[in-house]
Amino acid sequence: MVVRRRLPEGSPQPYTDVLGDLLAVDADGVTVRTRRAGDVRVPGAEIALGKVVPPAPVRRPRRPAGG
Repeated sequence: MVVRRRLPEGSPQPYTDVLGDLLAVDADGVTVRTRRAGDVRVPGAEIALGKVVPPAPVRRPRRPAGG
């Protein structure tokens, strides 16, 4: 899932995306488990939108050079 999060006024960009697995939803916001930052809590007031996205494809191992 991806959650578009509003950034504080004066930030270089108005939004950032939090991409990962949805762990929890409650009246105060959501928790998303990301690959890079671990579990990220996004307060409801900062959520601009949310969208289900397909999982990332499984990465295949690289073949050795010349083989």
